[in-house]
Amino acid sequence: MIDPITAISAATAAFNGVKKLVAAGREIEDVVGQLGKWYGAAADLNRAESQRKNPPIFTKLFSGGSVEQEALEILIHKKKLEEQEKQLQDLLNIRFGFGTWKEMVELRRSIKKEREETVYRQQEKRAAFFEGLLLIFLIILGFGIVGGGTYLTGLGAGWW
Repeated sequence: MIDPITAISAATAAFNGVKKLVAAGREIEDVVGQLGKWYGAAADLNRAESQRKNPPIFTKLFSGGSVEQEALEILIHKKKLEEQEKQLQDLLNIRFGFGTWKEMVELRRSIKKEREETVYRQQEKRAAFFEGLLLIFLIILGFGIVGGGTYLTGLGAGWW
């Protein structure tokens, strides 16, 4: 599961990098790299939110913290990303001309699609694999306890 704190930290770092590059008058190629990092972190944060809506079974059982705290964290992170996105739109359109933001939106869509096709599927497969292993271990442990109890009961009763 993606950590929302790490994702918002990465988004903020990339956002600050974009602001510095634009303020320094750097070329668009330099800014696109930093902006790509920001979009990646924003996608990670959105993915973390969707994972919170449908968490794995073991996360449901052992999660801590209040519902209010979780809701407030999600809201604050979303608002911060919206604020950063608006500032990025203004910065890029002023520095590189009107329409630059639309080009960046297209870049965002391609990065999002690429991530969903590769990174997130791999993470989901890995998480499902480890959950399956844990479930199998628990089932085997349960059968072992039941079988061992039956065997010991049989020994005590003189059945064997």
